[in-house]
Amino acid sequence: MPDRNNPFDEIERLFDQLSRNFESSGMSRLRDISIDLEERGDEFVVTADLPGYETEDIDLSVRDRQLTIRAEHADTAEERDDAYLRRERTRRSASRTVHLPEAVEEEASDASYRHGVLTVRLPKQRRSDDDEGHRIDIE
Repeated sequence: MPDRNNPFDEIERLFDQLSRNFESSGMSRLRDISIDLEERGDEFVVTADLPGYETEDIDLSVRDRQLTIRAEHADTAEERDDAYLRRERTRRSASRTVHLPEAVEEEASDASYRHGVLTVRLPKQRRSDDDEGHRIDIE
């Protein structure tokens, strides 16, 4: 019986090529971040799903009623056997800007990251009953 190629080998090679093309296009690298924005009394709470990232991969900033979340992770995996060496590099990025309904106390904001979920607490900016503004003493 003659040696025949397995037809599924060719299909598997095609899927591998399609996967590599998709990854190299950049479409698989940048993803939006799913968030929940809640108003809880005197604060806003933003909850974001960021599975697979480490705390040091995440950058947060708040300015002018906008919370910006950026996450970036790079990884290298290597596999060896008798005949092959395979090294893959992956890079994932995600970014999202959340427009807040009211001004917040930027310096009083805090965040925690546990089990792939980022929670950001943003206290609302306190409103003064008078419209005189904040008095600055001169020394």
